[in-house]
Amino acid sequence: MKKLFRHFLNLHEISKEDINIILKYSHKLKKKSKTKQFKEKKILAIIFEKPSTRTKISFDVGMKLLNGDVVTLDHSDSQLGRGESLEDTMRVLASYVDIIVYRGSDESKLYKLSEISTVPIINGLTDISHPCQIIADIMTLQEKFRSLNNLNLTWIGDGNNVCNSWIHASKHFDFNLKISCPPGNFPAKKNLKSLNLQNVELFKNPIEAALNADVIITDTWVSMGMKSNPKRQKMFEKFQINKELLKKTGRDTYFLHCLPAHRGREVTDEVIDGNRSLVWEEAENRLYAHQSILLWCLKQI
Repeated sequence: MKKLFRHFLNLHEISKEDINIILKYSHKLKKKSKTKQFKEKKILAIIFEKPSTRTKISFDVGMKLLNGDVVTLDHSDSQLGRGESLEDTMRVLASYVDIIVYRGSDESKLYKLSEISTVPIINGLTDISHPCQIIADIMTLQEKFRSLNNLNLTWIGDGNNVCNSWIHASKHFDFNLKISCPPGNFPAKKNLKSLNLQNVELFKNPIEAALNADVIITDTWVSMGMKSNPKRQKMFEKFQINKELLKKTGRDTYFLHCLPAHRGREVTDEVIDGNRSLVWEEAENRLYAHQSILLWCLKQI
C-alpha cells in the first residue's frame, strides 16, 4: 500500500522539484498570501533528545498557526528518561499523532524510526545533519539574491552537521561552496565522495576560502554534547569571522549563523550585529520554512 506521506530526512534524498516547492511555499507563507491551513486538526509530536530553542518554538508556533496542535516529549517528562526504548515510544505515538519531528544524536536511529513509523518523520537535527536549517538559510538568501546560481558561499569553522547539510543542498543548486576548517574538523570524505560534487572545494586557509565570497557562514565551534576544550579553542582562533576577515573577501559579503552564537569566539559582535548580517532574518525564516516542510510532508502542498 502506497504511503500517504513523505519523510523529510536529508536534502540530497529529496528531489530538486520538491525542495523548490517547499521553498516557494515558505516565501508565500511569509507574505501571508492565500496560504493553506489544515481543514481537519492535525497533531505534531516533537521528540527531542537534545536541547532546542528555534527548532522547537518554530515548529510549535508554526503548527498551531496551521490549525494544528503540538505535544512535546523529552527525556525529563516521559518514559524515555526511565529506559523505554525510542522505538517502542514511536510505535505508540504514531497511533496518536499525524507527524513527528525527531531531534537526536544518532542519524542511524533517525532512519530506523522512519522505517517503523506510520506517520511522517522530520529530521529536527542529528550529529550528522540539520536540513530544516538549510531550507530557512536558502530562503533567506533567495530574498537577497533571488537566485543562488553562481553564488559564492564560504563555510568557515567546524565541518559539522549544518555544514553537511549545505553540502547536501549543493546537489540541487548551482552555487559554489568553499569549506575551510582546522585539520581534523573537515566534513567526512565519504559525504563528499558519495555525492560526487564538482562545486565544493576544501581549504586549509580561511582567508583563501573567503576570497570573493558573497556569503560567509559559520556555526559554534563546540557542538551540543561536546566538552569545551582549550586546545580546540586555540586551534579554531584563526577561523573567527571578524571585520578583518570580511575585508579579505573583496566584496560586500553577507553573514549567516544558525544560532546560538558564542560572541567573541566564532564571530565578533560587529559582524553579527552589522548591516551585512542576515542572522535575524534567517532565524525568523525558520518559522515559515518549518511550516512549509510540515505541509509538504502531509501532502498539503
